[in-house]
Amino acid sequence: MVAGKDKIDREEEDMTVKIRFFARFRELLGTEIITEVTAGTTFISLIAATAEKNSEGYQAIFDEKGAFRDFVILMKNGRRIDIADAAKTSVNDGDEIAVFPPVAGG
Repeated sequence: MVAGKDKIDREEEDMTVKIRFFARFRELLGTEIITEVTAGTTFISLIAATAEKNSEGYQAIFDEKGAFRDFVILMKNGRRIDIADAAKTSVNDGDEIAVFPPVAGG
């Protein structure tokens, strides 16, 4: 029974998250990515793992130290997340994450 319980616990930890990239980031990384993550995954680790699939996309979002570039706009379920909080902000099952480059109007 213990092995069965471990399997259930692992399944409960798996979560589905949607990441949406916009403008230039979308061109480099895709429009909408649905991915499985485990409980405790942070905002920065999720986006970094996704962006690493395209080196130009990664470099557009992250600086040489692996931190978000100052101009990157992050949102979680329609609410802005400060890039300073991205390393400690966890994602939850069903979250929709949005990543924007600088936005200019006119």
